[in-house]
Amino acid sequence: MNLTVRDLAVARGGVPVLEALSFTLAPGRALVLRGPNGSGKTTLLRTIAGLQPAFEGEIEGAGERIAYAAHSDGLKSMLSVTENLRFWAQVFAQTDIEPALDAFDLRGLEERMAGTLSAGQKRRLGLARLMVTGRPVWVLDEPTVSLDTASVARFAEAVRRHLAEGGSALLATHIDLGLGEAQVLDVTPFKAAPRVSLEDEAFL
Repeated sequence: MNLTVRDLAVARGGVPVLEALSFTLAPGRALVLRGPNGSGKTTLLRTIAGLQPAFEGEIEGAGERIAYAAHSDGLKSMLSVTENLRFWAQVFAQTDIEPALDAFDLRGLEERMAGTLSAGQKRRLGLARLMVTGRPVWVLDEPTVSLDTASVARFAEAVRRHLAEGGSALLATHIDLGLGEAQVLDVTPFKAAPRVSLEDEAFL
């Protein structure tokens, strides 16, 4: 099932930041969002993930199919690595956390409290949550923050494996992850034009 966006406008603080945006993301494909800081990429991803309403337009194929990873790692500091993954697996009615431990090089850290991990280890654990959701569409906002070169490579491999298994990925990143035929969408041309409210018109 495709993730389809039609004539979408998204707003930050009630003010539209992007508009007239349309795309289709098919299973097995990745779409990389590009654009300068503040251009609306995070707002777009949050809207598609269902964390805020669209200002205008339609989103199809999202909802319960989305697994979202943002700047926060979403960890419980007083739970161990294993307990964190098991917690998220249970939230999504999944059970197997072993592939996630392997994919993100978390072996040897299973019993460590999340609050004692380094920034990079926390990030790897936060991204490992994606693999225990069982959801086909990964929506990722700057996923490689705090990752070293080796960990970026592991993450890229996890995404490639997800795509090969029929999943899809929508991500904002400035790093080339080597995802082959990934589409690239620059959001800059979709910057929303200033809108004049009825209150403003009274002073024109």
